[in-house]
Amino acid sequence: MSRKFFGTDGIRGRVGQAPITPEFVMKLGYCAGKVLSRADVAPPHRQRPAVLIGKDTRISGYMLESALESGFSAAGVDTFLVGPMPTPAVAFLTRALRLSAGIMISASHNPFEDNGIKFFSADGMKLPDAVENEIESLLDSPMTLPASSAQLGKAERVHDAEGRYLEFCKGTFPKSLRLRDLKLVVDCAHGANYRVGIRVFQELGAEVIAIGSQPNGLNINEGVGATAPKALARAVVEHRADFGIAFDGDGDRLAMADRDGTIFDGDQLLYAMVKHRHGQGRLRGGVVGTLMTNFALEKRLAEMGIAFQRAKVGDRYVLESLVEYGWECGGENSGHLLCLDCHSTGDAIISALQVLAAVVDAGKSLGEFTRELTLLPQVLLNVKLRGKPDLQASAIREAVAKAEADLAGKGRVLLRLSGTEPVVRVMVEGEDRAHVQALAEAIAAAVRTAGSVIPA
Repeated sequence: MSRKFFGTDGIRGRVGQAPITPEFVMKLGYCAGKVLSRADVAPPHRQRPAVLIGKDTRISGYMLESALESGFSAAGVDTFLVGPMPTPAVAFLTRALRLSAGIMISASHNPFEDNGIKFFSADGMKLPDAVENEIESLLDSPMTLPASSAQLGKAERVHDAEGRYLEFCKGTFPKSLRLRDLKLVVDCAHGANYRVGIRVFQELGAEVIAIGSQPNGLNINEGVGATAPKALARAVVEHRADFGIAFDGDGDRLAMADRDGTIFDGDQLLYAMVKHRHGQGRLRGGVVGTLMTNFALEKRLAEMGIAFQRAKVGDRYVLESLVEYGWECGGENSGHLLCLDCHSTGDAIISALQVLAAVVDAGKSLGEFTRELTLLPQVLLNVKLRGKPDLQASAIREAVAKAEADLAGKGRVLLRLSGTEPVVRVMVEGEDRAHVQALAEAIAAAVRTAGSVIPA
C-alpha cells in the first residue's frame, strides 16, 4: 500500500501542522494500540498489552506524550513512561521489560520546531513495514472506547529506566580495557543523552567535559551535536582532550573528533569498529553500508577480504540487511552505526564505546588507527521542493548523464527523495572536490527546474 504518514524513520513533521498535532497523535496511539494488542503481536505473559513511551528534550514532547498515552489508554493498552531518554534506550527497555512495543517521540537531528513518532517492536527493532501499514490502514476509522472503563489502559512511570540503560551500555565495553586515563569532550546536542550520555563515560573512568548538555526545550541540535560537529572540534582543542564524542538529539547518531580537532564521520567510525573486530578474529560475516557509503570504505574492506553490501538509505534498511545476511556490523556515513552483538538498533553511546575500545586497545589516535582509509570527496546538496519532482525528467537525466561521463568511472552520482523531509538529496562523489562540487551544483540546478522550490 502507499504510505501516507510513515517515512523511513516513523512519522515526522512540523509541530502543529498535520500530522504532528495532538488530535492525530492521539488517534495514532489508538490505532497502534489496536494493532499491537493482537494476540500474534502482544507478548503472551501480560494480561493486558503494554508499551513504553520515551521522548527527547523538545518542548512539544510533553504535549505529544500525553496525546499518545490517551490514545493507547482508549485502545486498552497500558503505557510505561520514561521521560527524556535516547531512542536506543527505548528499544532496550522495551525488550528488557518484555512489552508489546516501544515508542520514541523525537525528530532526531531536526530543529525543535519539528517532532515525530518512532516505533520499535517487542524485540527492540524497528517496527516492520507491514505493521506500520496496518496502523495506517486504521487511521480513517473512528475511535471506539471499550464497553467498560475497566478495560481502559493505565499509565505509570519507570523510575529506574536510566540506571538500567546505563548499566547495559557499560556492559558493552571490554572489561580488560579502561577509560581512566582519557579526557573526553561529550556533546549531547542539548538532547536526550544530556544525562546518561555523560554518566556512562564518567563511570567508566574518563574525565568528561560536557557541552550541549543544558536543554531548555528549544535548543536541541542548535549549533551543537553530531550534525554540527565543529563545536565539538573546537572544544576538544580548547580543553586538550584525547577524543570528542557528539550525539544527535535523540542519541542514535554519532560523530567523533581526534585530539587535533579532526572530525570523523560514520564511514570512518564504522571502519574503526570493523578493523578492531576483524583483527581480533571476531567479526561475524561482512559489513552493510548504504547507497551513501563512501566508495573508499567498500574498496578498503575488499582489500581486507571483508564482504560488503549496500542497503537503501535509512538505518532500518541496514538492520534488515544485517539480519538477512546474519552479519553484525553496519551503518551510514551520517553516523547511524549498528553493532548487533551489542544492541538491536543503532546506539551512539555504544558505538562510541566500540570505537574507543578499538583505539585504546591499539594505543593510537583515531587518525592513526584509520590511516589506511582515505575517503573520496563527497558533496551532498539538499534541494527543498514542494511536492514530488519527476526524477526522470529529461533535464535531470541529462545532468546526471553528463556528470557520470565526466567522472569516467572514478566516482558516483546518486539522487534520492528524502524519507523525512520535502527535499531531493543530490550526492556526487569523485577524486577532485572542486570538480565534484561543480557537478553536484549542476544536477541540483536541473532538479530545481523540474519542481517547485520552497523559498529559503
